Amino acid sequence: MAFDYKKEYKEFYLPKNEPSLVEVPAMNYIAVRGKGDPNAEDSEYKQSIGLLYGVAFTIKMSKMGDHRINGYFDYVVPPLEGFWWQEHTDGIDYSRKADFHFLSVIRLPEFVSEADFAWAVEEATRKKKTDYSKVEFFPYAEGLCVQMMHVGPYDAEPVSIARMDRFLEERGYENDFTERRMHHEIYLSDARRVAPEKLKTVLRHPVRKK
Repeated sequence: MAFDYKKEYKEFYLPKNEPSLVEVPAMNYIAVRGKGDPNAEDSEYKQSIGLLYGVAFTIKMSKMGDHRINGYFDYVVPPLEGFWWQEHTDGIDYSRKADFHFLSVIRLPEFVSEADFAWAVEEATRKKKTDYSKVEFFPYAEGLCVQMMHVGPYDAEPVSIARMDRFLEERGYENDFTERRMHHEIYLSDARRVAPEKLKTVLRHPVRKK
């Protein structure tokens, strides 16, 4: 049975649809940076997804080739995630999608070293004849956060975020957005195949005690 990060770490990937606090440990990611409206045709964001999965599946399928990764175990590729921000703005303003900056990411298994990652980028470039120079190895320790499961369209996320903000206020916490701590989304549904009202997205914000 392939190791499934969503099932093994439910506290990070399958929260309830009500706010809660969580301490998120350091993790390594495949990452691509970009900006602009993610919904625009041929947007940087849509391009980033193809780059991420190209490297992610090269690593997963390395077991079928000559490159051996020390400590490798079979696993389900973790879900797509995104860190989002806008300049001079705490959190994000959904009415200004063209001003989005993003860091699109997929979690790496713990056994993947930077050397293994570099091999995967080279291998994907060679096999797919695609430029993967934008893809980077991204270590990140998220720390203390508030999170909840949002069910519904992305444009309805402000309703859930308002609940998260009330939860923090009632408990003596506040959002802690900085250049390194950003609005975070984890996509558990494929928007191409799931109706907007049924989309499941983990929403997560960095926090601190007041």
